[in-house]
Amino acid sequence: MDLKCKQFLRMSFPCAATAGQRIIVGGSLLLAAMLGAPAVAAELPVRVVQAAPVARTASYDGQVEALRQSVIAAQVPGAVLELPVRAGDRVRAGQVLLRIDARAAEQNAAASSAQVAAARAALDVAVTELARKRQLAQKNYISQGALEQAESQYRAAQAQVNAQSAQAGAARAQTGFHVVKAPFDGVVAQLAVERGDMAMPGRPLLTVYDPGALRVTAHVPASALKGGTSGVQVWLSGGDAAVTPVRVQVLPTVDPQSLTQAVRADLPVGTRAVPGQFARLQLATSADVGQGQRLFVPVTAVVRRAEVTAVYVMGEDKRPQLRQLRLGPVQGDQVEVLSGLDAGEQLITDPQAATRAVAGGH
Repeated sequence: MDLKCKQFLRMSFPCAATAGQRIIVGGSLLLAAMLGAPAVAAELPVRVVQAAPVARTASYDGQVEALRQSVIAAQVPGAVLELPVRAGDRVRAGQVLLRIDARAAEQNAAASSAQVAAARAALDVAVTELARKRQLAQKNYISQGALEQAESQYRAAQAQVNAQSAQAGAARAQTGFHVVKAPFDGVVAQLAVERGDMAMPGRPLLTVYDPGALRVTAHVPASALKGGTSGVQVWLSGGDAAVTPVRVQVLPTVDPQSLTQAVRADLPVGTRAVPGQFARLQLATSADVGQGQRLFVPVTAVVRRAEVTAVYVMGEDKRPQLRQLRLGPVQGDQVEVLSGLDAGEQLITDPQAATRAVAGGH
């Protein structure tokens, strides 16, 4: 008996690794687990293994992007006083993300308000003086030039009030820029400052993105897009299953240097991905669709113990038998079988039940 399968048997059901058992791989080394009653085996869930036509595909490197992402920059200078969030935190729209020291801005706003008050006082004087000069002019006590001078002083005082009021409004608005709030519900992707750092106008403070609106962008040769984009799949780094995009868009322009077009695949809401993550865009090649026959089995039907990868099949004697396999890539909830299994065989889809049936035969 193969050492790996002996180890597998000892881990799965210790009493099963006896000399009366055989392992047959690829038709010649089957593990004939001649155990378990046929009545029990008959109750096991079984499906016939069938070869399925599979389209040949090509993969292209891409990157996850956020459809809605905001790089929040400082609008006013000042030291960062509060930073209650960290990278990876979920935030709500309007939530305070950062506070900048506003004392200088508040003092500037107070000074501007005082200047407005002074300008209004000067305007009151100009109004009173203009009224007096008009009365004197009606009695011909002053010249027309003196009256025009009073009117000019009034207009200047009024303009000064308007200018100071605008400046005071801008100063008050500046005080509001010292509290940075989340523009929308999202996740803090990156912090560019720490508490105590000096914020300057235009300096990035943090980045927020919407995790519910992500896409993968890849640059695909224009010649590969002649057959359209039906059947596009996305493979994310670290993931073990393909993701079917909810929408695929091909930008109409071709890069003159690389002769590629940007393909954007919008990911379903809830996809576990982050901006900047590596991804692959899998596209069926138009000329090869329908070519090739491959075997696939459910991922849940595969059992792994130590270095052995196998499935249970129903033997001709209606007893579960363990079959060692060599597997290929995972596609959704199915995994490709490269060797060890033939079309037409009966696959037991519940390996735990098969293990119990074999062990119960003892």
